[in-house]
Amino acid sequence: MNVHVRATMKDVAALAGVGLATVSRVLNGVPVDPHLTGRVLDAARQLGYRKDTAATSLRRADRRTNTIGLVLQDVANPFSSALHRAVEDVGVQRGLLVLAGSSDEEPERERELLGVLRTRRVDGLIVVPTGAPDDELESAHRDGTPIVCVDRASPVPGVDTVTADNRGGVAGAVRALHALGHRRIGFVADHSSLWTARERHEGFAAAMAELGCRTRAGWVRRDVHTEDAARAAVTGMFGAATAPTAVVTAQNWLTVGARRALVDLGLHHTVAHVGFDDFPLADMLDPPVSVIAQDPAELGRRAALLLLSRLDGDSGPAETVTLPTRYIARGSGELPPPVRPS
Repeated sequence: MNVHVRATMKDVAALAGVGLATVSRVLNGVPVDPHLTGRVLDAARQLGYRKDTAATSLRRADRRTNTIGLVLQDVANPFSSALHRAVEDVGVQRGLLVLAGSSDEEPERERELLGVLRTRRVDGLIVVPTGAPDDELESAHRDGTPIVCVDRASPVPGVDTVTADNRGGVAGAVRALHALGHRRIGFVADHSSLWTARERHEGFAAAMAELGCRTRAGWVRRDVHTEDAARAAVTGMFGAATAPTAVVTAQNWLTVGARRALVDLGLHHTVAHVGFDDFPLADMLDPPVSVIAQDPAELGRRAALLLLSRLDGDSGPAETVTLPTRYIARGSGELPPPVRPS
């Protein structure tokens, strides 16, 4: 049986006809005579040589691995995917590899992922936290690992945070619906344990109170996490004698489920609907879905740049960055309430 033997720097040096020190300098980006550089790189390609970054990090004085860890809610969610790509784009410019995983909103899975990433000695962490107490995150912070929490506030004091204006975004949508004449407005939100869900509910409740609009228990559905659950929740809202004339959904999958319910009930051209977070094909539906859009790419970019500043030695106080949201009026959120008979 043939056993593949991994090429070493000595093998590269022998094939290139140069000393081991020359190979080391070339592979670590130290300027060397162009002719010698070409011979070393050609030899490395022929042998399929791959640099052992783990071993290199152990020899480096700063113990850097040129990797950063990224813990997302769910890499399959379009929001998470866009955030991931933005972090990766910033990392590539600095020669950093991004190691990513999904917590699935499970605190135990979050702790496991953080433990694995710390074992791999990542240089820093970007985390979309579940919000539950996390001893791994606290331990990493105590050990001096640079951490940036993105999309949600950090459960650990003194950690950099990059979020969107969740309260303001929802409050603005409620005011826009009110301006159209809506007074009976329903609301569907994710798990109350999530910081974003609580912030969006606070924005809804504050705006309704400010405008003097009454909220009814059956019209406010919290702790709704999946598309199917949102479909059922919205269907339930319209089972009562008095129903909302507008609905705000506080997460993209919830928006999809709510829209399915409105279509099921034949109300998608009658009941106004605004969702938090944009999603693919939202503009292709009939009517197109109006959304409170945050910019996941900008969230990811700002989080990555903030992490890099910490890796470069910035030891200033923890920063809290809040990015604005943008209301995109496409049609579903601009439906007026039914005209009451005179």
